[in-house]
Amino acid sequence: MSNRLHLLGRAACTFPSFRPRFPWLGSDLQTLKNFIRFVPPDLSAYPHHRLHLPLRDGSGDALWSLVNMPREDIGKPIVVLIHGLTGGEMSRNIQASAAYHLSRGFPVLRLNLRNAGPSLGKCRHFYNAGRSEDLRDAIAALPSELDGRKLFLIGVSLGGNLLLKGMAERAGLDRVIGAASVCAPIDLKAAQRRIMEPRNTVYHRHLLRWLIRDTQCIAGGLPMADRLHTLRTIYDFDDQVVAPMGGFESADDYYRRSSAATLLPSIEKPTLLITAANDPWIPVRSYLERKWRSDGPLTVAIASGGGHVGFHAKGSPVPWHNRAIGAFIDSLL
Repeated sequence: MSNRLHLLGRAACTFPSFRPRFPWLGSDLQTLKNFIRFVPPDLSAYPHHRLHLPLRDGSGDALWSLVNMPREDIGKPIVVLIHGLTGGEMSRNIQASAAYHLSRGFPVLRLNLRNAGPSLGKCRHFYNAGRSEDLRDAIAALPSELDGRKLFLIGVSLGGNLLLKGMAERAGLDRVIGAASVCAPIDLKAAQRRIMEPRNTVYHRHLLRWLIRDTQCIAGGLPMADRLHTLRTIYDFDDQVVAPMGGFESADDYYRRSSAATLLPSIEKPTLLITAANDPWIPVRSYLERKWRSDGPLTVAIASGGGHVGFHAKGSPVPWHNRAIGAFIDSLL
């Protein structure tokens, strides 16, 4: 890998090289760094307000979001951040990304999916990796003061798959100039198998516990709430909670119909897909086994390290994936 970075697809721009920063060496320390040591960025200088974006499926659910404006607003596109599994607007990687893009003069909208962040306990449904229609509804519901602004969309982990699926479906994207995903599980079945491997036992146990905690808060209750304690794996959760709530026949039907991998050729707008060769949660082969057109809209950047949404690199306190996305946005503007 040249400069410890492997590029596939369209040559979009020049990206910073990636070399892990001591002592965050290896896939697990890169993944866990923000849990071990994290200083929340001070966003007090950036005016903020809460948005309540109603969804159009008749459920009464809405996506609660937070908008921060830069110190000087010169009309740059709004950067929309979409969190990952068990995350929300206060996820540490989301906070760090918000601080970076705001420092560069971009308004930032942190989108909380159903029953995540401040909407926990206020939604009748739960988010999943395939609810791309929620992203379209959120864009359509933006208030008038933001309605004329262009958008750049960023999805992290599960939010990255949701984003890529939405980009492939194309609807409601007139204002979107481009997008980026970070460590997206584009093959959901492969990601499910990976997280359930013995080496990921601790990750698996914690994710399942947090998912059960969040679904216990669903407004109106969950039909099988009294059986949540019987779930032993992520597969069980997807099969007995996510699938029936999302209108899927089973977990495998959910994975098949929601994975972005087979839909990627339908994406028309410039899109950057970032992942790490050593991501302990997402198999890099999901990216390497595909053919990427050099004349298409997709650019794939595979860092040799970085773990799962880590990318703590030498030379800058800003995670590498944020700087890479910054370079990509600049190439579009």
